[in-house]
Amino acid sequence: MEDSRTDQRESFRDLASSQLPRLYSIARRLVGDDAEDAVQDCLLKGFQRYDQLKSAESGPAWLTTILVNSCHDVGRACARRPQAIDFDDVERFSLYRKIAYEDPFPYSDSLHLDFLGEFGPEDVHAVLMRLPPLYRIPLVLVHMEGFLAKELARRLDVPLGTVLARLHRGRKLFEKELWEYAEETGLLKEGTS
Repeated sequence: MEDSRTDQRESFRDLASSQLPRLYSIARRLVGDDAEDAVQDCLLKGFQRYDQLKSAESGPAWLTTILVNSCHDVGRACARRPQAIDFDDVERFSLYRKIAYEDPFPYSDSLHLDFLGEFGPEDVHAVLMRLPPLYRIPLVLVHMEGFLAKELARRLDVPLGTVLARLHRGRKLFEKELWEYAEETGLLKEGTS
């Protein structure tokens, strides 16, 4: 009996060790500075329920599901009062039109690519962290981690239409925040690269 517990502990330790960098990377994009807490919570819950894992091959996906739920818990705790977003304003915003109208890089033949080229990975992360978790989590999991919207709906236990609406609003909000971040940080000034 004790041998099976030891084997189970070793097996979980191997799984957790191999998945830790990936889990931490996902958590950083989902909850920012609270990533360590979310990963720790994920691993604790995973260890407590390890006997429920059906096969070793599904271990990474199983831990990811636990992590997403842990990130949701962290997000809910941090955002008891969700920030008010004027979605009419967000829906009217078009990054493409804004760049063309403002013309931040005069004499450029590839204006939109020049604009996007100003953003490094740390800038994209900073913009993502400005989004409420309700919209950030689907964006990261679908567009950065490669989840299908249907799979995400099942993991989050929400209707597919809800996930699709959050993705749409999240993309629009991301575009708007991208522009505002560029204005605030001086990325729109020529020669800042």
